[in-house]
Amino acid sequence: MGRSFPGWTEPENMIIQKEFCDAEQISTSYLGCLLYLLEEWTGLERLEEYLNYLITCLLVLLLMGFLLPLVIFLFFFISAIFVYIYKRKTNLNEDLNDFPNSVRQLLATAWYVHARIWNGYQVHGLEKLPDGPALIIHYHGATFLDILYLSVIIFIRKKKLLHIVADHFIFSIPGMKLVSDILQFMPGSQEECRKVLEDGELLIISPGGVREALFSDENYTIIWRNRKGFAQVAIDAKVPIIPTFTQNIRENIRIIGGQIKLLRPIYEYLRLPIFPLYGNFPVKLQAYFGDPIPYDPNITAEELAKKVRFSFQSINRLIPTHWAKIKTPG
Repeated sequence: MGRSFPGWTEPENMIIQKEFCDAEQISTSYLGCLLYLLEEWTGLERLEEYLNYLITCLLVLLLMGFLLPLVIFLFFFISAIFVYIYKRKTNLNEDLNDFPNSVRQLLATAWYVHARIWNGYQVHGLEKLPDGPALIIHYHGATFLDILYLSVIIFIRKKKLLHIVADHFIFSIPGMKLVSDILQFMPGSQEECRKVLEDGELLIISPGGVREALFSDENYTIIWRNRKGFAQVAIDAKVPIIPTFTQNIRENIRIIGGQIKLLRPIYEYLRLPIFPLYGNFPVKLQAYFGDPIPYDPNITAEELAKKVRFSFQSINRLIPTHWAKIKTPG
């Protein structure tokens, strides 16, 4: 087993440690013995208490990582409850078309304060939005939080509603119907989108949708496949397209399992975002508007879609960090 050398004897403290760990009268685990040896070696007392404290802190931080995203949804449902109470007290009609801007302003202010305090949210290039209709094309992060922030800023500063094309599953969330009417969420068929733009409103679409939210990566890879419906809508409505991107949105909230290729078929089959979220870290979020792509009657939807993809790279010089990593499809 061990080797001994002539004239060498074990130090007294090592003998004591060995006797402690080997003593039959003391029942101790290997971990307990190791803690004892570490206490003797480091000279620290109550090392086990320190380790328990450290483990507790790590578990709390880990738990917070999963709980913090719930704060967003909690805030969202509080907004829904507020809308429901207002609707009941004022006997507002079902479609909320008569919802007053004063109440919208109150909700927008609450979300704006949250955005500024928690994420230091800012928008650059808001002056590029026209007074008339426009189609905003957006990179989709793990959640729609930055899109919600953007809609709030546009409402407060431009006094205009931003109509948001959302995935169908959004409308199945309890309470979403009420808030979606206020925030102007819509399923987003081409006919509906075209009508919104023809009415002179602003519309935002994330062509990558939930697929991009779940399976994009830290390089902000655009996952649009061959989608060109948004381009056709812009052509039919004769409106400009404005690309936007939110810096650090992938660092704010992350998806567990998004990079596991075996899980991709699960989403394709269920079409539900069943992967858990963690994060909602207080990182600074900044939205950037690119240069508008004007309406061109001589361009096809396919050509316009490609032009929009590559226009994202033109914002590269505006953003010093993650935008430079953006990858566009070949």
